[in-house]
Amino acid sequence: MGGQPFLALNVAALMPDLQPEINAEILRGGAEKCLEAGVVIAGGHTVQDKEPKYGLVVIGFVHPEKMLTKGGVQPGDLLVLTKPLGFGVTTTALKQEKAAQEDVAEVVGWMKKLNQAAGALAVEFGLRGGTDVTGFSLLGHGSEMAAASSVGFRLEMEKIPFVSCAQKYAEIWAFPGGAADNRLYFGPHVRFASGIQEEKQMLLFDPQTSGGLLLAVPRSKKDAFLKRAQETGQPAWVIGEAIEGSGIDVV
Repeated sequence: MGGQPFLALNVAALMPDLQPEINAEILRGGAEKCLEAGVVIAGGHTVQDKEPKYGLVVIGFVHPEKMLTKGGVQPGDLLVLTKPLGFGVTTTALKQEKAAQEDVAEVVGWMKKLNQAAGALAVEFGLRGGTDVTGFSLLGHGSEMAAASSVGFRLEMEKIPFVSCAQKYAEIWAFPGGAADNRLYFGPHVRFASGIQEEKQMLLFDPQTSGGLLLAVPRSKKDAFLKRAQETGQPAWVIGEAIEGSGIDVV
């Protein structure tokens, strides 16, 4: 939302019989990412559970008049995505023991990438409309963004980026259960052009873990924004535009 994170609290539910070395690696991974983000871990809370869970509660600062919100999109804005899609279908293929090692490495590499640079870019250009793409998928979070801004979205299928293995695992239908839930809930707000294969449609409902940002960039700022993204090494794909109307059209 354009904020600068300040401190974080560890929140962990760990199995009592989990090896201490594994617990240490989980906490170390969180600590390293907080250090990279410039965040102080100020404590936390741990409980026992049969399934290990770990996360962070984060507090930060943002100027109330400079926030990036779902409701800040204007008709004519271009829609820019900062990470490719396909994380959910690949990690599910991993759980099913169907994923190749190099595919997992590609996806993990993207998931480990902070949205810090993408967020800083949004602040630098004074953007007002944006969201992250996580569990509700591109179409789910996009639907919320369009509804909050009272606009429609027009997405171009051929311009939407995917990890290299996404299509392969989509074709064997290795989608997590959340993809079906997303389609059931958000599907009525989405219109697909004829000819878009069902597995391609489902990839747009694929839940993402640590996905990128979906940003609304005014056309007048497009060239400068993309140039600056290239200079800073921040991936950015223009995947569509905001239009008058409601819902999402995928063409």
